[in-house]
Amino acid sequence: MSLEENLTLQILAKAEREGYGILAQTCYDANMAVGLVCAAESARSPAILQMFPITLTYGKGPFLKFCLDIAHQASVPIAVHLDHATDREHLELALSLAEQGIAFDSIMVDASHTETDEENIAIAKPYVERARKAGIVVEVELGRLEGGEAGLRMISDAKLTDPAKAKAFMEGTGAIVLAPSIGNLHGSYINPPNFRQQILKDLHAEFKSKIPLCLHGTDELPDSLFLECIKNGVSKVNVNSWGRDPYAKTLGEGLLSKPFPDAVESATEIFMKSCDRFFKLFGSAGKA
Repeated sequence: MSLEENLTLQILAKAEREGYGILAQTCYDANMAVGLVCAAESARSPAILQMFPITLTYGKGPFLKFCLDIAHQASVPIAVHLDHATDREHLELALSLAEQGIAFDSIMVDASHTETDEENIAIAKPYVERARKAGIVVEVELGRLEGGEAGLRMISDAKLTDPAKAKAFMEGTGAIVLAPSIGNLHGSYINPPNFRQQILKDLHAEFKSKIPLCLHGTDELPDSLFLECIKNGVSKVNVNSWGRDPYAKTLGEGLLSKPFPDAVESATEIFMKSCDRFFKLFGSAGKA
């Protein structure tokens, strides 16, 4: 499959043209995957079903195939993405599954833990080339975000993205989606976030919508900051704990007092409400 037919790219390209954001919601189990799809269909919104490598390692091909089936058979466009693949074993698993016909629409090859851009490029480029042959779009990170969550590698010593280096970096890796470091971090913000919006503006001007921008580190952000980032060029918005934590809390409490199916239903409904809020906030509701 050519990249022109890639679902992640089609979803993000339309969002770029029309000026809204796409919810890329992390899902840890089948109930969350079902909830995201149902919420997207109800809101008539495109979406991205996203998973961490720890979930892929646990469920492997069968779980990925389930997610691909439920996403691709939805009545609205929903792509499936592997987030923060930092380790060789995770990348090899994702690409070997693609060779078996069970392929993510997109993956993030995250080598931002390296000391230099050159090292980042050297690690990412071979995987980008293999992914491209399988029709998979690759996201990369220029700069470095601090923090870590849900099985992610812990990172310290944040480094802001330099827009002047972005074109050469993206050409060097061959990747198509860019996750910039603008003062965002993974996990809780100790102080109010200070996002350098000028970095987003400069990147958007540099790439003229040819390279979609992805916002990481969205825990606890105010609605106004989400909207400002989308206005300044972000089209893919990664969301994790906003949906995960209410789901897990509701499920845990429900299992102590309700029949299992009722507990699952209540938790999934809570998760769907979170997804629906972001579809409306990001402006994607009704765009499918």
